[in-house]
Amino acid sequence: MNSQQRTFLDLATAAAAKANHPFPQMAACEAALESTWGHSQLAREDNNLFGMKQHAHPVFGTMTLPTEECLDGKWVACSANWVKYPDWRACFADRLATLERLSNAYPHYAAALRATDARSFVEEVSKSWATDPNRALKVLGVYEEYVAAPPAAAPPSVPQS
Repeated sequence: MNSQQRTFLDLATAAAAKANHPFPQMAACEAALESTWGHSQLAREDNNLFGMKQHAHPVFGTMTLPTEECLDGKWVACSANWVKYPDWRACFADRLATLERLSNAYPHYAAALRATDARSFVEEVSKSWATDPNRALKVLGVYEEYVAAPPAAAPPSVPQS
């Protein structure tokens, strides 16, 4: 793990903690995978670290961008409407609220929210969250490297818009 990746994870962990995420380090690792370590256009321009698509009743702004979705085992190009967040804390808070709101419809979200450890959380949420069937394993790889790495000298501050 390089220093830029470590800094990204430290910043994302701080933002997830401010959003009251039960597993802020794991949420940061999910954000790293989903946003290509904060380098995706959605992350850079819109503070959207999870590829959150716009809700039926938008609270935040919208950005329309091309994407690829794995449908029936094949990657398909399409366009989608994405949420524009004012900051990372809002992104983490909205992602957690989305899991809570949809937990009745998606049993894996409910199981993730009941999880007692970070591994169980990401394994459960990944069963319904992503179109990538290897998402949980990828996030766990980032997480294991992150928690094994020595901490930064001083915790960074959370980015603001």
